[in-house]
Amino acid sequence: MNRKNVFVRMLLMPFAFIYYLITGIRNMLFEWEILPSERFSVPVICVGNISVGGTGKTPFTEYLIHLLKQQYRVATLSRGYKRKTKGFVLANADCTAEEVGDEACQIKRKFPDVIVAVDGNRRRGMRRLLALPLEERPHVILLDDAMQHRYVSPSLIIMLTEYNHLYYDDFILPAGNLRESVHAAYRADIIVVTKCRKGINPIELRIIGKNISLMANQRLYFSDIAYHKVEPLFPSKRLHPCSLSEVNKEEDILLITGIANPQPLIDRLKSYFGSIHVCEFSDHHPFRESDIQQIDNLFGKMTSSTRKIICTEKDAMRLMTLAYLPDEWKPFLYYLPISVEFLFGRGDDFDARILKHVISTINIQQKINVKN
Repeated sequence: MNRKNVFVRMLLMPFAFIYYLITGIRNMLFEWEILPSERFSVPVICVGNISVGGTGKTPFTEYLIHLLKQQYRVATLSRGYKRKTKGFVLANADCTAEEVGDEACQIKRKFPDVIVAVDGNRRRGMRRLLALPLEERPHVILLDDAMQHRYVSPSLIIMLTEYNHLYYDDFILPAGNLRESVHAAYRADIIVVTKCRKGINPIELRIIGKNISLMANQRLYFSDIAYHKVEPLFPSKRLHPCSLSEVNKEEDILLITGIANPQPLIDRLKSYFGSIHVCEFSDHHPFRESDIQQIDNLFGKMTSSTRKIICTEKDAMRLMTLAYLPDEWKPFLYYLPISVEFLFGRGDDFDARILKHVISTINIQQKINVKN
């Protein structure tokens, strides 16, 4: 960290201390049951973090959907960040990012049979999901980015922390990126270090494990991002195939990103393509006409016959429905799907732990129902 950043953090420390007190008092009120936290009758798995963005919650939620949807009716519930609607909304197959947010829209379009709901009030959202007709009611609910939404008490909490920005080396807002104190990690049942390098060595693992200081009931896993075949955003209009495994190093690529931490993606694409131009925006950025004009100016300067625009899957959800998206882009516009992969062969252990939790929670609830 350079001296300027250290100086800025020092200036912000008094405000961070105030924020620390506010979040600490709020957590204590929940621990003392002065503020109510409601537990529900189905397995509720929370995927969250204690830092601001960039840990990979959406691909991790998708991993859980893949794992669970063959045996259970799965629902996801998030707040639908930056959507233009209010209250509880159930996503449909033709949903847009404006209706439910880009992440919920991405999940619904990839998993049309999964129930996808958004509501800023998670407790109300849970009640609405469990009030669905019996044949539609979810068996398992995945809460996306809900570790701080303590009015709902999950049956299992999975906390993500990014390898390059580990939570225990960070500061609380606004001096750092933590939403609450590092001590909040004790609430997690499972901690996953995400976006690791595949070449991470055993010494690093031991250091991370020691710094996290797992409690007896907690488990630690390490994962990375897998990048898949680049897909056309408008398949009927595409001109050229595009794959990360078979690329022309002479191809000219314009990368559009509106995610919290694009650097791993940028580094990965640089290893495949000869020329990368990056147009970077903030997380969940709503693309305006001026942004499209800026991108169009950059794209117009690219002269390669196989030039392409590549965006993230999340950005694709916002771009695809823009009324002012240039038609000339559509044959050149691609998105890059990603997924989670566990390192060191621990994926099977993680899967078994999740499935065991779900079936045991369902069995316990069935016994309670029989007694009542």
